[in-house]
Amino acid sequence: MSEKILKLGIPTGSLQKATLELFDKAGFRIANSERSYLPHINDKQIRPIMLRAQEIGRYVADGVIDAGITGYDWIMETESDVVDVSELAYSKSSSQPARWVLVVPNESKVKKPQQLQDGIIATELINVTKKYFADKGIDVKVEFSWGATEVKARLVDAIVELTETGSTLAANNLRIIDTVITSTPRLIANKKAWQDKFKREKTENIAILLNAAIEARNKVGLKMNAKKDDLQEILSLVPAEKSPTISSLADSDYVAIEVIIEEEVERSLVPALKRAGASGIVTYPLNKVIH
Repeated sequence: MSEKILKLGIPTGSLQKATLELFDKAGFRIANSERSYLPHINDKQIRPIMLRAQEIGRYVADGVIDAGITGYDWIMETESDVVDVSELAYSKSSSQPARWVLVVPNESKVKKPQQLQDGIIATELINVTKKYFADKGIDVKVEFSWGATEVKARLVDAIVELTETGSTLAANNLRIIDTVITSTPRLIANKKAWQDKFKREKTENIAILLNAAIEARNKVGLKMNAKKDDLQEILSLVPAEKSPTISSLADSDYVAIEVIIEEEVERSLVPALKRAGASGIVTYPLNKVIH
C-alpha cells in the first residue's frame, strides 16, 4: 500500500510569500517556513518541502517529491516530464502572468530580435532562450547570468529577464523588444504519483482549494434585506451575470438577498442599493469561491 503522505514542493524565493498567503487563504497553515525547509502544515497527510522553484520540476519528474508548485517557465527550462494539474493565476506582486522578455538599453539601435544575429544574450533561462532564437532562425550565443541581469544589458547585446509590470526595467532605462515566454505558477505532479489514488485525490483537492482561494481574492459577499415591492429595482442594479439567492423573512413583506460581487463594484453598488430601498446591507470578505 502507498504511504498516506503527499510530499509537496513549496517554492522559496520570489513566489514564497504569495504562495504561503494563498495556502493560508485556502485553509492550509504552513508554519516555520522561514526557518525550516521542512515546515509544519495543519494537514497530517501533506509533507511540505521548501525548494527553489527552479528545482521543483525536476524533483517532481524524478519522484523525489510527489507534487509541487513552480512556474511554467521552469518546467519548460528543465524539460520536466510531469502532469500539469492546474494553472494557478497568482504571482508575487500582481495577478498578471510573469513574462521573460528580450531587453536592450534605451539607447540601443536594436528594435527587433533579428538585429541580434551573432550577438551575446545573458539570462538565467538558458534553454528556453536558446529555443526562442532557434525557432526564429537567429544565431546567437546565450550565456548564463548569475543574477543582477539588468546590469549586464549594457555589457552584452541583450538580456532575457523576468518581469511582471516592467517597472524595474524602465527604472534601469531598459526597453522590451519582445516576449520570450509567458509564465504562471502551476501545480504539477509526478506521473507515478498521479496513478496512486490517494496522492492524485489529495493533489486534486489542493488544486480545488487553491483555485477557490484565487477566485475569492477580489470578491466580497453582499447581504441585504428588501421590501418585495422594491425587489425588481434592486435586482436590476446587481451585475447581470450574478444570480442572487433570495430568501423569505419572518415579515412576509420583506426578502433577504445574498450575492457575490467583485470588490471594485461594491463601492458604487452599495450606495445605489441603499437609495433603491435595500436595508441591513452587509458586505464580508471571502476565503474561497468554488463554482
